[in-house]
Amino acid sequence: MLLSCFSTKLTAQNNNASSLKNNKIKVFTTAENTNLKLSLSNDFISNNNTQQKATVSIIVNTEKTDQTFIGIGGAITDASAEVFAKLSPKKQQEFLDAYYDKNKGIGYSLARTNIHSCDFSSDSYTYITEGDKELKTFNIDHDRKYRIPLIKKAIKTAGGKLTLFASPWSPPAFMKDNNDILHGGVLLPEFAPAWALYYAKFIKAYEKEGIPIWGLTVQNEPMAKQSWESCIYTPEAERDFLKNHLGPTLEKEGLASKNVIIWDHNRGDMLEKRANLVFSDPEVSKYAWGIGFHWYETWNGGPPQFESVGKVHEKFPNKNLIFTEGCVERFNPTKYQFWGNAERYGINIINDFNNGTVAWTDWNILLDQNGGPNHVGNFCFAPIHADTTKDELIFTPMYYYIGHFSKFIRPNAKRIIETVNDKSLLSTSFINSDGQLITVVMNQSEKQIVYSLENQKSKNTITIPAHAIQTIVY
Repeated sequence: MLLSCFSTKLTAQNNNASSLKNNKIKVFTTAENTNLKLSLSNDFISNNNTQQKATVSIIVNTEKTDQTFIGIGGAITDASAEVFAKLSPKKQQEFLDAYYDKNKGIGYSLARTNIHSCDFSSDSYTYITEGDKELKTFNIDHDRKYRIPLIKKAIKTAGGKLTLFASPWSPPAFMKDNNDILHGGVLLPEFAPAWALYYAKFIKAYEKEGIPIWGLTVQNEPMAKQSWESCIYTPEAERDFLKNHLGPTLEKEGLASKNVIIWDHNRGDMLEKRANLVFSDPEVSKYAWGIGFHWYETWNGGPPQFESVGKVHEKFPNKNLIFTEGCVERFNPTKYQFWGNAERYGINIINDFNNGTVAWTDWNILLDQNGGPNHVGNFCFAPIHADTTKDELIFTPMYYYIGHFSKFIRPNAKRIIETVNDKSLLSTSFINSDGQLITVVMNQSEKQIVYSLENQKSKNTITIPAHAIQTIVY
């Protein structure tokens, strides 16, 4: 489905929402096989004349809160920026509004970007000439063509602020034992100081461009030997690099306030092991703001390991958990509107938040009609694709499912503890800093479900269609 006029539709829905400002509750719905896409749909609220009986109850305890919410967003990669540059100015603005304008679109407040090339770049590159051990040739000219202009436009559309963190996929080839920017390998000890300084130079170069860097991860997927840019760090190697090089270098360079994220790989036992090793050591823990994770533990068909996230949150409540990457793999253009892809997002976002996650980052914000560009053929889905041959934007159901969270749950919200008495529905709740309550409810079943939403002050009975997600604002 091509939704080139989506921003206009959502603006109209927001105007409708404003007209109901005196109502105590608003329901927004996205549902399969309907025209409902983030649509204001208060008709799903039962009134006194209906005899519908709730089969599921969601009880929200507004007096018991957990983690503070930072934001939701996606990665602004080389690939996304290159595709964006091929769009007409009108489509570019539509795209920016759809993601970053909280009134016209879904209000992204978070972003990730790559430190030199990753798989979603058209080719491999670094910011220095090969063999420059002293980083004298360091410059970010490559990024000025596509990526930096897009990031600046995203920040402007988001109202002047976007929480941005950066991740490296690999050190330059000469710094690694395999002399290859691709195919894994490890950082050679003699280049650890130079590689740590590389991060600092990247941050300073971007900030000189007027792009604030909020934080960084130590290494993308440090236990994966990939055909693209990759580098292996054992738990001990990552700990020692942060403790002896990256942490002290950031301090020395006046960047101690930057938030350092360890791991940046999948949920599961290794997530727990990294957290235990780093957070239990005060000499390295002082440099680590938190731990990041992906969802690809499900690559071979296994279940998501949400419990590992909850265990880390319980054991280290003063550290932060952030979802740093996830996408639907194995691109297939016939499945743009496959609803299961969207439900995968809903399942993961709800469970990650309910296990203590403070922020959630999708992978590429935009890809082309081939699921790229990607210099190793690792093509994937994005919430929005562009058919660059037709100057069209293709909005997938994933976009709307993410929007049910990002548009309504705003930075500095607190998650509220809730109980759901039946597993047929998934739910998470937050209270925004203005006191507004937000509950997101998801129904994966083949039938509509009537549920009650209750807190200390109110109780409402609401119907959710089959294969649908709702955001209740009250």
